[in-house]
Amino acid sequence: MSLRTAGSVLVVFLLSVAVFLGLNGWSVTYTTQSICALKGSTVKLTCSYTYRIGHKVTTTFWFTKWGTSAEPEDLGRDPEYAGRLEYHGDKEKDCTLRIKDLRERDSAEYKFRFKTDQNGKYIGSPGVTLSVTGLQVKVTGGHQDKTLTCITTCTLTGNPTYIWYKNGHKVKEDTSSLYSDYFSDADSYSCAVKGREDLHSPAVCQKCWSVTYTRQSICAMKGSTVDILCSYTYPSYHEIKKVFWFTKWESGKDPEDLSSVPGYEGHIEYLGDKESDCTLRIPDLRLSDSAGYRFRFITSGERFAGSPVSLTVTDVVLEMDPTSVSERENVTLTCRTKCTLDPITAYSWYKNGQPIPNSNTYSPVYSLFSVSSEDTGRYSCAVEGHEDLPSAEETLTVTYSPRNTSVSVSPSGEILEGSSVTLTCSSDANPPVDKYTWYKKNVASPKASGQSFSITNISSEDRGEYYCETQNGRGSMNSTALMIIVAGKQTSILTAAVGIKVVVLVLILCLSGFMWFRM
Repeated sequence: MSLRTAGSVLVVFLLSVAVFLGLNGWSVTYTTQSICALKGSTVKLTCSYTYRIGHKVTTTFWFTKWGTSAEPEDLGRDPEYAGRLEYHGDKEKDCTLRIKDLRERDSAEYKFRFKTDQNGKYIGSPGVTLSVTGLQVKVTGGHQDKTLTCITTCTLTGNPTYIWYKNGHKVKEDTSSLYSDYFSDADSYSCAVKGREDLHSPAVCQKCWSVTYTRQSICAMKGSTVDILCSYTYPSYHEIKKVFWFTKWESGKDPEDLSSVPGYEGHIEYLGDKESDCTLRIPDLRLSDSAGYRFRFITSGERFAGSPVSLTVTDVVLEMDPTSVSERENVTLTCRTKCTLDPITAYSWYKNGQPIPNSNTYSPVYSLFSVSSEDTGRYSCAVEGHEDLPSAEETLTVTYSPRNTSVSVSPSGEILEGSSVTLTCSSDANPPVDKYTWYKKNVASPKASGQSFSITNISSEDRGEYYCETQNGRGSMNSTALMIIVAGKQTSILTAAVGIKVVVLVLILCLSGFMWFRM
């Protein structure tokens, strides 16, 4: 089952078709040869492949680098892509790859490779060239009447619509990347692409002070890496002396550089510079990293701090409703996070620590319909790309009435008069059987209660058919009847045998005497 929910993810859909055919039925097909996508957005590399009949695919992966080793480097093992790759393909014909939270250094040629159980290997080459670009505002014109251009390093796929912002407020929406206005020295301008308004360009201004974040709020998974994309401006005659990020600012004191705060030392990485880029990276996110992050810069004569960016770090929690059901009822599992992950991600579902086949969904809800006792177990969920950080397990209990009720006898074999036997009743039930009752066929009143029933000093009156009735809170069930046949006493059998021997001996002696007399 695969469900999709609406979201603000910008996915680049591919229109042109490029097919790369191999020999003898081996091929990899990409729907496009080149893609231009925005930094911070999501891209889907749609792909399919074929191979010779009789082969079974054992390994699939994408790569961008092939060094001196015998095999190219699997992107899924590259820490630069941790938590950002989603392989939507399979080991049959689909090789689609999804890359989230694009970074400019993701620009590369991506190729798909697969192997089979008969030492078959194939690479789809040439691959898909991905170019990742940020947005920049270029200013041209006179002293005050200026033309602004929202520029990219490649031509964005899909003919986007541009949105312009003046001093943080939306002022224009157009398919043209140009915008003309009366430009005051104190005004700041930035642009964005419709559908990803959260990915602003850095603001430009002549004499303004500003800090611009591409996102004002970020939701990220525990254990993942987040980049807080940021740019800043200041009058051109100032020189930057110091830059830093902080989360706390006590009244009357200067804020403390986050890189020197215990717990953050070595935990954050400043990717920016002392010109215009103030991007901050936080790897291996912890729940305690949830906070409002602010950038501050100090020049030769002034200092300025941006408004906070809200970062919420979430883990996943599985909710099960209900946790105890009868057979043929339905159960709903919900994988919850403290905030809405962006871009929308897929969810993986597990039972007793093992992936549930064909269960990945784009919805945080997974349903179990008409459950049976086989559905009993421990369930958990995880966000795709962070399967190593599943939720805590919730146990599903499926209740049912007794079944497979049977009777066994001990000791087994021939039952002799005067001996003793024990009948034991067993049954599969949840909750367990809480009442056992023993009956003899054609006898109205019960013979005994309890899981075991013993008959001592057996006589011929005890022969007959016995069965047990099992009960729990869900119902009851009778076992099949067990026939008890009582043989005669061992002593009687031995006496009869001795008598036979005496008679035989007398006959032999008589015959011998008769024959002797005749001689």
